[in-house]
Amino acid sequence: MRTVVELESRLAEPSESLVRDLASVDGDIMILGAGGKMGPSLARLAMNAIRDGGLAKRVIAVSRFSDEAARVELEEAGVETIACDLLQDGELGKLPDAANIIYMAGNKFGTKGREYFTWAMNAYLPGRVADKYKDSRIVVFSSGNVYPFSPVGSGGVNESVPPGPIGEYAQSCLGRERVFEYFSQLNGTPMLIYRLNYAIDMRYGVLLELAKSIQAGKPIDLTMGYANVIWQGDANAMALRSLTKCSNPPSILNITGPETMSIRWAAQELAGRLGSEAVFAGVEADTALLSNASRSHQHFGYPRVSLLQLIDWTAEWIQAGGQTWNKPTHFQERRGDF
Repeated sequence: MRTVVELESRLAEPSESLVRDLASVDGDIMILGAGGKMGPSLARLAMNAIRDGGLAKRVIAVSRFSDEAARVELEEAGVETIACDLLQDGELGKLPDAANIIYMAGNKFGTKGREYFTWAMNAYLPGRVADKYKDSRIVVFSSGNVYPFSPVGSGGVNESVPPGPIGEYAQSCLGRERVFEYFSQLNGTPMLIYRLNYAIDMRYGVLLELAKSIQAGKPIDLTMGYANVIWQGDANAMALRSLTKCSNPPSILNITGPETMSIRWAAQELAGRLGSEAVFAGVEADTALLSNASRSHQHFGYPRVSLLQLIDWTAEWIQAGGQTWNKPTHFQERRGDF
């Protein structure tokens, strides 16, 4: 994995299972907040699955689209685009109906000092969207941050564990879930709450951050010594396939890889491939932010891309000088400050 073209092609490669599941769901697919890290590749993946299956569906990507080039690329891929500030009721109200909504809008980084905006995006806007699309299926992107830390030997928390968000970002994510849940109960809207932990794209993610630290000879803090990761292509496919699992009251699914990944181990694996040495600071805490995604694997199967494959690709990407985004995950954060 060395070029953006190759990366985008792999991200947008649909499985037979995805094609089959989209064929079983009636209506068009609208992606709200499609301009973020995952939205464009999710839209292209949906479009390719629709083509492969010969399905009569449209994919509509909605975002502010501050990057006009990204909008053009989506349209060239067959995705319809609408520029919209979802916080403006006049603009939200003009959006067309769609039977299927993938809700990806939200705010995380820059929360500190702008908590009011994070709450508006993550807890106020969901109510406006849920009211407008009360007759649709809605997959609601959320975060594993809504959970409390768990012992590293526990295998992570499953969907039965009560939320215990740390910090205002995580609290606002739980607010998003609760507001959608309220409108689901009020209007009978089928929904699924999609709790994601650390998608991996060669341009960003936990593994890239480790690799860059190794290259720079920067110590890697081991306090948050374990994490869950998943290939973004697999995460996107599971989001689209989650349209088949929407229910009332809403279902909840943890979405991540099957491993409790040791940060120390992953860094050492990357260092070996990069011909460098990993430098560490601190020691692993007894707890970490960990999710158990066994239920989603039961529904959708294990991710197609393995952890070792992700490590190989990340090392190749770094060595080839591949494009990177300045969008850190802050996976090391233990106080909830984003």
